[in-house]
Amino acid sequence: MLRFLETRVIETRSPVRGVGRWGLAGEPQPSPAAQPARGECPPANFIFFLPFSSFCSGGVMIYFDRIEVVNFLIQSAVYDIVKNYTADYDKALIFNKIHHELNQFCSVHTLQEVYIELFDQIDENLKLALQQDLTTMAPGLIIQAVRVTKPNIPETIRRNYELMESEKTKLLIAAQKQKVVEKEAETERKKALIEAEKIAQVAEITYGQKVMEKETEKRISEIEDAAFLAREKARADAECYTAMKVAEANKLKLTPEYLQLMKYKAIAANSKIYFGKDIPNMFMDYVSARRVGRWDDLTASVCAPSLS
Repeated sequence: MLRFLETRVIETRSPVRGVGRWGLAGEPQPSPAAQPARGECPPANFIFFLPFSSFCSGGVMIYFDRIEVVNFLIQSAVYDIVKNYTADYDKALIFNKIHHELNQFCSVHTLQEVYIELFDQIDENLKLALQQDLTTMAPGLIIQAVRVTKPNIPETIRRNYELMESEKTKLLIAAQKQKVVEKEAETERKKALIEAEKIAQVAEITYGQKVMEKETEKRISEIEDAAFLAREKARADAECYTAMKVAEANKLKLTPEYLQLMKYKAIAANSKIYFGKDIPNMFMDYVSARRVGRWDDLTASVCAPSLS
């Protein structure tokens, strides 16, 4: 353990020994000008643990190359902390706690969780655990940051992880390609749907236009038929009225005297000469035929005279 402690960064604190320095054990001392003045406390303390190993819940050993803890010691708390925990307070308060927390963290998690899934939470979890204990045990010692390097795992497992990451990358590429293909198919489907909707809307508009044209033609035909019917009805009414008036006029005009006058005019206008014994009786037969209803027979005998 002493040999291990010699490999970490150590600090000599000015309130105890008069001068302070930072560096690895065995390093050359910095110049006096670079050291803090006598009686002053350095603002920060960098502690490195080299190396650290632990076992995961699956039994795999992992190695942490470096664990860095940046802490700040408040000047007013220096005396109490050194009095209670000696000048090597960092060993009791930080070093042992780091070992305990990391061992506990690794023992309850798998290699997959420690190496990949939960690795980004190790720093923050260690910082919170350290600060929680220091707030109770050593007020005035502030943990500013904790940094843990990526753990080293056995080579075979590392290669398996690399192969797994490679396959995962291939899977992601295939998934992205599939998404692109699905997106293109979805785009084509939407285009086809939009085109079909456009065609349907155009067809609907065309159909509505044709229906309106047919309705307009029907309405025009109905108007024309109504106008034609009205004209024909008016013409028929006019002809009927004319016929009725003509009939009434003829009824008033066709008196026996008028018919007698027309007969004489017809005879006078006839240029044919009739001979025979019936000629003297022609007018008398006409009168008697009207009385007995033989007007047609008399007309036939007159229109077909016998020539001798």
